[in-house]
Amino acid sequence: MLVSGMRLLHQHIRPHQRALRRVVAWSALEALPTFVSGVLIAKAIDDGFLAGRSSAGFAWLAAMAGLWIVSAFGTRQVYPWLILSVEPLRDSMVRAVITASLHRAMRGERDVTGSSVSQITEQVEAVRVLLSTMLRNMRQVVAAGVAALAGLAVLSTTLAAIVSGFVVLAMTLFVVVLRSLFLRYRVVVLRSEQVGNVAAPIVSGIRDVATQAAEPRAAADVADAIEEQAEALRGFARTRVLRLLVVTLGVHLPLISLVALAPWLLSSQMLTTGALAGGVIYVAGGLQSAVMFLVNAGSTLLVSLGVVLDRLAEVCADEPSTTPARSSASPLDGYNMRLQRVTFGYSQHARPVVHDLSIDVPEGTHLAVVGPSGAGKSTLANLLAGLTEPQHGQILLDGGELGRIDEQQLRREIALIPQDAYVFAGTVRENLTYLRPDATTEALADAVAAVGAGETLARLGGYEATIPAGGEGLSPAERQLIALARVHLCPARIVILDEATCHLDPAAEALAEHGFARRPGTLIVIAHRISSAERADRILLFSGTTPEVGTHDDLLARSDLYAELVGYWRDEHRARHTDEVEPEASPHP
Repeated sequence: MLVSGMRLLHQHIRPHQRALRRVVAWSALEALPTFVSGVLIAKAIDDGFLAGRSSAGFAWLAAMAGLWIVSAFGTRQVYPWLILSVEPLRDSMVRAVITASLHRAMRGERDVTGSSVSQITEQVEAVRVLLSTMLRNMRQVVAAGVAALAGLAVLSTTLAAIVSGFVVLAMTLFVVVLRSLFLRYRVVVLRSEQVGNVAAPIVSGIRDVATQAAEPRAAADVADAIEEQAEALRGFARTRVLRLLVVTLGVHLPLISLVALAPWLLSSQMLTTGALAGGVIYVAGGLQSAVMFLVNAGSTLLVSLGVVLDRLAEVCADEPSTTPARSSASPLDGYNMRLQRVTFGYSQHARPVVHDLSIDVPEGTHLAVVGPSGAGKSTLANLLAGLTEPQHGQILLDGGELGRIDEQQLRREIALIPQDAYVFAGTVRENLTYLRPDATTEALADAVAAVGAGETLARLGGYEATIPAGGEGLSPAERQLIALARVHLCPARIVILDEATCHLDPAAEALAEHGFARRPGTLIVIAHRISSAERADRILLFSGTTPEVGTHDDLLARSDLYAELVGYWRDEHRARHTDEVEPEASPHP
């Protein structure tokens, strides 16, 4: 699991290797005083103060002070390159994670890690913060630790051999402890999520829990989840104790060894007094700070980063798909659509929403789909748009299976406008040209006029007016008009309106549908009013049983269900019209 997270990190940090190399280079300059500190101290003691040459001793110390000035310059140069390493990584990871999440959602997968895109982007932000903190802090102390070991090797191979042996053992144990911490912390995260999953439905249904006298059962369920979380936390805490062994091996034992061996090393002239002092400086200074930080804050950062990366890697995992491979993009010769015995249900055991449906939709057709509420008309719209694949049967476009057409090409050729129209934060022009960025102002004006969005455009203040996030300040009808104009402008040759005019009044709806009917290509309307069906060339009566296809007059004459729907819609329209004019009527005494 940890490997997949590290692989994801490497994938997104690889394009920024130049900036990372600069970080390493300036960090090496920053660690230069640590590297030479022990050697300079040894020189100051042995060749200076002990030799009776105080001026030479102070000169060596002054040289070390000068190197700290050079180190400060290196620190200053690190941060711009840190920014160039971390910030682009965050942006590329956000794009990758959101793209993977949306692709899975479009395929209907339910087990995508993270309950929403916002949660996932928060996890990416956590990666940015954790990684920047590591590079900012761990970089410094780890570089100091490496410099201390290198300085020991230059100062005395004997000291280096003694200390390095302990450090190797400490780092080996640290890797083992880190992996255990990662696994246990992941369990803590999952158990915490489980507490929320158990408690949320109980809290939302607390009245039913109370009326059914189910408080003891509910309390027991929550208590069990909390106890599992507590046990996971205790296991994590027990593992953290092992970090003390790493500190003992990496810092305490080397210092004790130096002190214990000092008399023998000095008497045998294997080590000078200055070299011993320099060795202590290396161990108690750079090496101790590096090991302590790595074991304490470093392990926390590494574990947190590893768990978050692992969760994100699950989202971005390139899992084998059961859907057929899509062909490369190639121009379509035509846009005739055919459904051959299409069946779709939301589970294997559920009753199919679409059952054995066969219908031809020739290019240029204006087709209305009508049926009772809940009959599956929106599901049919998703199937026609290629957002959902049938369990049985085929949907053909230009003779080729819809599911095998290149994804980007399919999105260019088929446009679906749902009932809940979406507008973007930005200008009106950016919203309208989102699917056709090269559109001219004349083309924009034609699309706006075609769907009747002129008044909305004027009220907003023209093409350069700003629309806030979520379309705040726009009515549902205005949002639908902007979405309609956007799709009218786009190059799609098949347009599907899934009750996309439900917030418009009948006159505005008629204007918008006439605008799309005059537009080149095929128009499929999931009808919200009977007038939409009356305007269509053909009507598909979709009721979950045997579909019927015909004109308005034809279906009215031979279908009781269609006649019932027409009567219901007209009665509803008459009632609404009566409600609108009733306040103007004078009451009788």
